[in-house]
Amino acid sequence: MPSATSDILERPPDLSNTLPKLVPRKRPQPKSRDSNPTPSTPSLSPPPPLDSIDFVEPSRRILSPRDHELFLKSPTYTLVTSFIFTLSDSVRDKPISSIDTSTLDPTVTGILSILDSAQDLLQQHPPEDNGGSRFGNPAFRSYIEAFTSLLPTWHTRLALPASLPPTGLTELTSYLSHSLGSASRIDYGSGHELNFLLWLLCLNRLSLLAPPAFPSLVLVVFPRYLQLVRQLQTTYYLEPAGSHGVWGLDDYQFLPFLFGASQL
Repeated sequence: MPSATSDILERPPDLSNTLPKLVPRKRPQPKSRDSNPTPSTPSLSPPPPLDSIDFVEPSRRILSPRDHELFLKSPTYTLVTSFIFTLSDSVRDKPISSIDTSTLDPTVTGILSILDSAQDLLQQHPPEDNGGSRFGNPAFRSYIEAFTSLLPTWHTRLALPASLPPTGLTELTSYLSHSLGSASRIDYGSGHELNFLLWLLCLNRLSLLAPPAFPSLVLVVFPRYLQLVRQLQTTYYLEPAGSHGVWGLDDYQFLPFLFGASQL
């Protein structure tokens, strides 16, 4: 007969319930972050009443660092920044194929018509033989002169307000006339690109381009504008205006990178 001592040695007591349970160590989880955060952008104000606008022909006003500092603190700077980033935000995660070109805003259609006419005008002003010069074909000057002279007529395609004074049309056309390059320097740069955006902003201030049309401005109108200026650059050998070389994204443009980044 086995003794009590041998039973204890053969069957040790079950002590599993007396041991603390093993709990997996949890690593602190990072706070969830938006993988595609939106930068802080001032909201775009609604267009003002037409009779409250003081139309002035644009002129160079930023001529010193002090002028630049004043501009950065001005309501105009806030408005321009807001418009550009609101356009960018309007195409977040949107491909060009998302735009139904059969239902474009009438003003957008008119803008495309003006850009098409500007493209056709190239045929009437072929480049001159300037002895193989790398930059600056003088025929660009005659093209810009003809382009500027036709702008008042072309703007009738946009259904501008009947009460728009002549000074209003002068200010409006001035931005577009400076959006294709400098006739005096025969160059093109991001400042001319900005003039095109300011022209669109003016149309927005005249209540002709509401926010629902913004995606088509970025994904239809702007690519059409780029197609036009690229042809001007190659036809007339336009020199890059203010090129920063390897420090710049592109010798001529800036906004395609902003809008493209928003689409990603």
